[in-house]
Amino acid sequence: MAASAFICALFLQLIVLIFNALGLRVDGRRPPELRRLLTKVGLFTNADGSAYIELGNTKCVAAVYGPKESKIQSAQLHDRAVINVEYNVASFSSGERKLKMKRDKRMLEIASIIKRTFEPVVMTSTFPRSEIDIYVQILQLDGGALHAAINATCLAMIDAGIPMSDYVIACSAGFSNGSALLDLNYIEESAELPVLTAALLPKSGKLTMLSMESRLHLNHFQDVLNLATEGCNTLAESLNETVRKACKKPRPI
Repeated sequence: MAASAFICALFLQLIVLIFNALGLRVDGRRPPELRRLLTKVGLFTNADGSAYIELGNTKCVAAVYGPKESKIQSAQLHDRAVINVEYNVASFSSGERKLKMKRDKRMLEIASIIKRTFEPVVMTSTFPRSEIDIYVQILQLDGGALHAAINATCLAMIDAGIPMSDYVIACSAGFSNGSALLDLNYIEESAELPVLTAALLPKSGKLTMLSMESRLHLNHFQDVLNLATEGCNTLAESLNETVRKACKKPRPI
């Protein structure tokens, strides 16, 4: 009985952390509102493509090298390019220190998700026996690392001139206290809310990736998915504008 009361009290405290008296979230946003977005492309002259994204206080950079000849001949595919992804989180990115093994495992999981997300979209058959290397670094972590990484990768791939059938745009959504929340921050993710991250192909409206953290009741799933999809479409407009502006700027030789 005492344990149940403690859990209930803890849950109420988490709700207070997420929503204030005005129904706003801890960072002042309404439930269906995205964080402030900042994007840049073409940061690194030594990379074929690069991009930087800020989503609120989450900061992410991606660099793309290739297509290029595979270093390891046994890893070549005769009919298409191989996509390699390395994902890292800077040790100073978050105030919380996690166990190294757990952290490394999660980074490998996210690298694998990014790889599987882009493989169906990149026209790899155009570059047989070659490889495309993607490096993603989270510089500062305040929630939404996965969708920040996917969006930064998308911009870097476009900056590298690698042909894709569509943009790949990702966004997260969660559920708390009867409301679907868009683009969760670190405090919201730490409350162990159900979090869904979706990657959308804006032209076709098809989903290329869904990742779910924690359980979500089926009655709420569609609302959360719809909100994540709306977030993807909004982000797609912003990223497309970034690409248009970058195309107008002269590139260094």
